[in-house]
Amino acid sequence: MEVSESQKHQKKASYKYVNYLWDEEKAKSFGNDEVGLFIYRSNLLGADLRLTNYAGGNTSCKIKDKDPLTGQLVDVMWVKGSGGDIGTLKKSGCAALYLERLHNLKKIYRGLQFEDEMVELFNHCIYDLGSKAPSIDTPLHAFLPFAHVDHLHPDALIAIAAAKDGEKITKELFEGKLAWVGWQKPGFDLGLQLEKALAENPGITGIVLGGHGLFTWGDTSYESYINTLNTIEKASEYLEANYGKKRAVFGGVKLQSLDADKRKEQASQLLPTLRGLASSYNRMIGHFTDDARVLEFINSHDLAVLGPKGTSCPDHFLRTKISPLILDIAPDADVNSPEVLEKLNKQFATYREGYKAYYDRCKHDNSPAMRDPNPVIILYPGVGMFAFSKDKQTTRVSSEFYINAINVMKGAEAISTYQGLPEQEAFNIEYWLLEEAKLQRMPKEKPLSRKIAIITGAGGGIGKAIAKKLADEGAVVVLTDLNPQFLEEAKVEFEKLYTKDGVATAILDVTKGDQITEAFKTATLAFGGVDIVVNCAGLAISKPLDETTEQDWDLLQNVLVKAQFQMSKAGVAVMRKQKLGGDISNIASKNGLVSGPNNVAYGTSKAAQIHMSRLLAAELGKDKIRVNVVNPDAVIGGSKIWEGAWAEGRAKAYNITVAELPAYYASRTLLNEIISAEDIANGVFAFVGGHLSKSTGNIMNVDGGVAASFVR
Repeated sequence: MEVSESQKHQKKASYKYVNYLWDEEKAKSFGNDEVGLFIYRSNLLGADLRLTNYAGGNTSCKIKDKDPLTGQLVDVMWVKGSGGDIGTLKKSGCAALYLERLHNLKKIYRGLQFEDEMVELFNHCIYDLGSKAPSIDTPLHAFLPFAHVDHLHPDALIAIAAAKDGEKITKELFEGKLAWVGWQKPGFDLGLQLEKALAENPGITGIVLGGHGLFTWGDTSYESYINTLNTIEKASEYLEANYGKKRAVFGGVKLQSLDADKRKEQASQLLPTLRGLASSYNRMIGHFTDDARVLEFINSHDLAVLGPKGTSCPDHFLRTKISPLILDIAPDADVNSPEVLEKLNKQFATYREGYKAYYDRCKHDNSPAMRDPNPVIILYPGVGMFAFSKDKQTTRVSSEFYINAINVMKGAEAISTYQGLPEQEAFNIEYWLLEEAKLQRMPKEKPLSRKIAIITGAGGGIGKAIAKKLADEGAVVVLTDLNPQFLEEAKVEFEKLYTKDGVATAILDVTKGDQITEAFKTATLAFGGVDIVVNCAGLAISKPLDETTEQDWDLLQNVLVKAQFQMSKAGVAVMRKQKLGGDISNIASKNGLVSGPNNVAYGTSKAAQIHMSRLLAAELGKDKIRVNVVNPDAVIGGSKIWEGAWAEGRAKAYNITVAELPAYYASRTLLNEIISAEDIANGVFAFVGGHLSKSTGNIMNVDGGVAASFVR
């Protein structure tokens, strides 16, 4: 179906609550490639979070294609594969199946009690052997006889689907054009129910799944797209017309939020404590938001009633758990006081006990073992929402899903009464054996997964190499540097390599205590706390005694010694709140152990760094905080200290040219090796990666073997 330019502009103007993104020129570029056009449609739908949540819903198209064995044309369905996201969907993320074979599965279906066994049989229907694993929703698309089908989780439709009077409202609002299928766990049988609803309601344009979502369709990709937009737009208009009509949204405001800056400050103070409590089963990464939609909900009279009800849509529930933990502390409370800490410990203990009781009430004989009983979502009235999960993306998405749930509750309460999933149904989703199998197939976590590292001097050289190594091994990283240009370049590079969820940045002059405080605030607000502190920022001055000034001495002491002290002090404060232990890795130098000419200020500072590390290791062992030293020597490649007068000073001290330095340094080592920034990064990882978890107060020389620097 072609769309004229004037029609396109009319369409854009006609939508207020969804985005019309269709580009006819782009659509034409696919020619007769219906699969390419279906993926294009999917990406447009997934780009608007009002239409569906991340990785939620699925889309499909049915085409004629040649059977690779017979050469005859057969009906093939392309559908989003298991675990994908329609917003970023590619052909490689789809499953292609013989449509006739999928229908033939009806002949051997043994009933609702045995429907999980059907998932394995989907593999016998594969058309494209390069397909992604078919999802549980495959039959829901197969049994609808339309060329293009969209299954989405729009907040506006789920609000109706989760309302007590949802079925009645659906029929009246859409004048019988949408059928209703009551709540049922996704699976083969639900596909049969959709097929039945269509047969009983000829001429409908979609189906609402109670408590779940929406199915819409069309004969072409564009018609399906427009049908989907029109349906969601109409539901959104209906909700908007009813907000505040029956009663104030969420029963009205119960308390006022703190000011924005105070909310951030309170959150940054509380996050490490919450992270520690939420990590009692397994270490977690945190996320904080004070989004206006969150504040409207958590500051309301209805929070106490709606919060414990839990979410309705299965996608929401799987991400956010049965219900959130609602903190019972004043917005402006001293969150570091013993009284508040005692209350938080009790609230977490009560939540865990409640989760265990829920598991015990609902478990089946073949249910998987109980999983982590800690909350995923934590609501702090007057401040905001915290989320905790295994990595930053999962945590952020869980937070977004709960905002979806808030939108659903808001809409359902505006038009009727909100209903969450029945407890047993919720359990059956959470502990579904198919979901458990999916979890078991997840790749093994990397050594530093669930860890948060902050690195000074990470804009380049050794610091950047260390940050890359830690990120490669699974950590999320906070890059800090004095130079804004270097830091921005590193940020762009790291976001490309590790996504925006994997990195945060903070401008940091390590000689300024207020900037150190802000850097750790960045770390806690971005990820929930800190596990690894790497003191790498530095500079070098090489002068004989009579040329070394008091300013040289003070600068080196401040940048190398005082900064290490202040960074360690700030890092330990966070780690102690978390009660998860931690690592401090200090990048010192062979010069802290070996006496050399023209090096009094630098060598003394490095020696102080080394001994401070040993002192802190002795003091912090009781907190399970390890403190270790990596001593580089002559890291010329990639190290910024060699770009200035330091190289000239060292060359002068050894009576050689700057160009001769790399070979000179290599020749004096036992291994005759040139040392790189990556070698130092490997040294840090050796200490923090897990294999040396019982080592502290140690010095690792990464210098190619300089006998004079042997410490034992």
